[in-house]
Amino acid sequence: MARKDGRPSVVSEFFTGVGMLGRGFRVWGTAPKLMWLGLVPALIVAAIFLIGIVVLAINLESLAALATPFANDWDPVLRDAFRLLVILAFFVLALVIVVYTFTALTLAVGDFFYEKIWRHVENRLGGAPTAPEIGIWREIRRAIGDGIRLLIPTVFFAILLFAFGLIPVVGQVSAAVLGAFIGGWFLTIELSGHAFEARGITLSQRRRILGSRRAMTVGFGVATWLLFLVPFGAVIAMPAAVAGATLLSRRILDDAARTPVGG
Repeated sequence: MARKDGRPSVVSEFFTGVGMLGRGFRVWGTAPKLMWLGLVPALIVAAIFLIGIVVLAINLESLAALATPFANDWDPVLRDAFRLLVILAFFVLALVIVVYTFTALTLAVGDFFYEKIWRHVENRLGGAPTAPEIGIWREIRRAIGDGIRLLIPTVFFAILLFAFGLIPVVGQVSAAVLGAFIGGWFLTIELSGHAFEARGITLSQRRRILGSRRAMTVGFGVATWLLFLVPFGAVIAMPAAVAGATLLSRRILDDAARTPVGG
């Protein structure tokens, strides 16, 4: 259903974004070798993260006790119930940070492979732009700066979700839903890097452009986020997520180019 201004409804845009991830998976049919190579860096990073996740899971109870010394003298039932909430809140906090940092690190480690996937998708859509030459050291500084600028708000919202998670019942549901939407937004910003950087578009401009089609952007991000939560789903989905983010970025950029100024 369209809105009064003729644009698709928010729900329609959201599911269009979800469909972009599905189209990303279809790239396996046109570039299977590239997509298989895209699994390698994701598998390497996942192996490292798996060790950290296991260590965190083993120590969650101790971490909750360390964070709540004031509850030591409480009634045992009340203390254990409260610390269970803290454990769940820590879990949500860790989930947001782990998914984002896994994505950022995997993209950095596998940049050579993911650039090739991005370029393959762009070429099938009419041609990949030539990235402006800015020098290797400036590019590294920009990449580190963009990473920090994305990590800071991610950690901030993760802490906010941690606070939500301390609210019994309603808090856990709210934190899970908000985590998917907020985490999905940051995932999309991270995954769409090649498409925008090749056009000389800065991070702040990328946010603004993606924000102009927020429902579509978040739809793609939520679908990717949920798939990344499935065991080994992030490894399998990573090449498709890069391809899907390219399709999404190209769609939004092309639509923006066709929209008259002030239209």
